[in-house]
Amino acid sequence: MNMHETITVNNYVNGAWTAPSSEEKSKSINPANMQEIVGLVPDSTLEDLDRAVAAAEAARTVWRKLPGAERGSLLYKAADLLEQRADDIGVTMTREMGKTLPEAKGETLRGVAILRYYAGEGMRKIGDVIPSTDADAFMYTTRSPLGVVGVISPWNFPVAIPIWKIAPALIYGNAVVWKPATETAVTAAKVMACFHDAGFPAGVLNMVVGSGSVIGHGIASHPGIHGVTFTGSNAVGKHVGQAALSRGAKYQLEMGGKNPIIVAADADLDLAVDAAISGGLKSTGQKCTATSRVIVVKDIYESFKARLVEKVAALKVGDGLDPSTWMGPCANESQMMQVLDYVKKGIEEGAELLVGGQRVEEKGRTNGFYVSPAVFDKVTATMTIAREEIFGPVLALIEVDSFEEAIQVANDSEYGLSASIYTKNIGHILQFVQDMEAGLVRVNAETAGVELQAPFGGMKQSSSHSREQGQAAIEFFTSIKTVFIKP
Repeated sequence: MNMHETITVNNYVNGAWTAPSSEEKSKSINPANMQEIVGLVPDSTLEDLDRAVAAAEAARTVWRKLPGAERGSLLYKAADLLEQRADDIGVTMTREMGKTLPEAKGETLRGVAILRYYAGEGMRKIGDVIPSTDADAFMYTTRSPLGVVGVISPWNFPVAIPIWKIAPALIYGNAVVWKPATETAVTAAKVMACFHDAGFPAGVLNMVVGSGSVIGHGIASHPGIHGVTFTGSNAVGKHVGQAALSRGAKYQLEMGGKNPIIVAADADLDLAVDAAISGGLKSTGQKCTATSRVIVVKDIYESFKARLVEKVAALKVGDGLDPSTWMGPCANESQMMQVLDYVKKGIEEGAELLVGGQRVEEKGRTNGFYVSPAVFDKVTATMTIAREEIFGPVLALIEVDSFEEAIQVANDSEYGLSASIYTKNIGHILQFVQDMEAGLVRVNAETAGVELQAPFGGMKQSSSHSREQGQAAIEFFTSIKTVFIKP
């Protein structure tokens, strides 16, 4: 591909690339070089959304009646195409939202694996035989698709997250209307092209690009959309959930996190330091599962802190397309300013900034949204940086007297998405697994690991208490139908 190519994105409706009803366009900017325009993105209207919903409604009856294996064969084809185009899509993702190229390509290949996993779901069971009290009757369960599903996906994982929503929605017989984030709409269009070229029937999968306030809210409140799956901020997610609830639609929300890593006194410090850095700072900390709070028992606190600061200070920040870059820029200017505001607030509230937390304006990086990764010391559990989701490369070190206090501090959050612990003590491990109020708990592994075949979702304010991925996805995208047959 032309590395400096500017792509004009259109909607995809009823099997064809379609110009939006509005001529208004927004710019998708390269966060590593704000002067580079990656794409021109439509500012679609509710009229465009109505067309997409109508196309999905017209297509869903035929689609749901296809054998699961036939639907799966199309997902396999889309997976093959996505794999063939992984280099191009990875570069586009890096240009659009800044994560390093290895991360971007890795995410794309994960999308390939997700498609193949759900393609296989077309051949798996969807019900059970249940004994009836009537000896002459036959009773069993099957699954019915919701109908038309609205997918609202974020910019931080512009391939993996929409695919882990779209793929199960399709394999279980639903038609889809997808609103990708405008910040990564060029990447989304290239993913959409894989589905188009795989030969999906017209109307089964549609993409409408536009603002969250218009298209996102429109999906949540549209009477023709029977279920809405959303990943994004808590504030927006609650609006989506309320709009869907008010009209009786099913909804699924995956929102924020303030994820802790506990470092016990017997932990392998080098492994724990690496996990805090990888979990907290990769993708510039822009993951809902990113490590944010580093809770360390006092016995090894100073030693851990020294190793962490030394390694963070050595990380190279730069353009994600540069092979020597470890961490790319923030995804956009508002994200960068949000991170810098939290750094300022941390200092004002009495935390000690040990390293980073500055806008990087050295030669070659003055045109990007670069922030050096930050580590705070002397953080208390009541400080803003220990309570609110920053969604950026900021680690808050919290010293505790004991393992029991570490668990208490880790649970002292409105969020409950992911958590991890580093220890060799089996008793501590079992207590952590039992007592930690999070949907994903990981032992001697970073907080940010999510496997596609396992259920994923949070507790407390991190989700709507449903689960994504793995075979758990069938619970959202279908309804159980109980069948009773008597001769």
